[in-house]
Amino acid sequence: MEEIKIQNLPPRIDCESVAILKQLNKASRALGQLKGEVSKIPNSQILLDTLTLQEAKDSNEIENIVTTDDEMYQASIDETVASVTAKEALNYSKAIKLGLDIVRTKGLLTINDISKIQHIISPNHPIRKIPGTVLKNPRTQEVVYTPPQHYEHIKSLLDNLEQYINVPEFHETDALIKMPVIHFQFESIHPFFDGNGRTGRLLNILYLVQQGLLDIPVLYLSSYIIKNKSDYYRLLQEVRTKDSWEEWIVWMLKGVELTAKETIVVVNKIKLLMDEYKKKIRSNFSFYSHDLINILFKHPYTKNSFLERELKVHRNTASSYLNTLTDAGLLSKVKIGKFNYYINEPLLRILEQR
Repeated sequence: MEEIKIQNLPPRIDCESVAILKQLNKASRALGQLKGEVSKIPNSQILLDTLTLQEAKDSNEIENIVTTDDEMYQASIDETVASVTAKEALNYSKAIKLGLDIVRTKGLLTINDISKIQHIISPNHPIRKIPGTVLKNPRTQEVVYTPPQHYEHIKSLLDNLEQYINVPEFHETDALIKMPVIHFQFESIHPFFDGNGRTGRLLNILYLVQQGLLDIPVLYLSSYIIKNKSDYYRLLQEVRTKDSWEEWIVWMLKGVELTAKETIVVVNKIKLLMDEYKKKIRSNFSFYSHDLINILFKHPYTKNSFLERELKVHRNTASSYLNTLTDAGLLSKVKIGKFNYYINEPLLRILEQR
């Protein structure tokens, strides 16, 4: 297939059609509700680790990099036991956190920033300078899309995308409408030799945080894309070949609405479980603290060293706390290699059922 010419942004179509604005209203309302529910958790930062790893798992799965929840959460507390695919998930999680730090510090997302994020996801695959990259159907090996081939053209399109992301006046429309436009443009430029899909999906959530629509990156569209994978690739291609922007934008906004509603359910289940653990531990044990609750909910798996570091207690004291909670049925104890790990199984079930 011949190279399809990708136009500079903004799109030369009506991005505020009746259908788009109707879906925008639903997506905005759901996203606002999610932001509010997250703010009700005393330390919402704990969601960064649990939900970030779930997004990493889902985003990698779209690229046929598959890992299990157990592998991923074990690896999150001990990378020495990590499988290759679990390490990929950990790298994605690290990339999200780097991106969040960049957005909070600078308030901008430049192409250099995106390159740093992509380097964590897929090291040693920089912006393409050599022609020859094509996208193929993995089953038939048919070429389905030829992205821009020449470095100067890629660089020009990226410069334009950077302006679109960071300069509101460049396209005066709602940020939620701009998010699918940014995603389409990045995926179509396909600037890197590898990691474009995962970086592009990560860019979605970072843009929403940059725009103040969320405080922390907890809305992840990868699960929606997995469920509707054929529609995702079809609609991307139809924007390129038919200029079908409206259907693409509406579809992505629908994903924001549905994913926000699903995430609200997860966040509320985690909050209820945290409240339950707080009551049980505070009522029955002298070692209750907010920091202890945070540790137990930051990862489904925990270990002695977490308590030693965060609570500043001796190793024997940390072991005593964890074993006491295990005897009370609040944690499960497993031995992996030489070390004991303690699992918050109700939390793990919430995340697995997400």
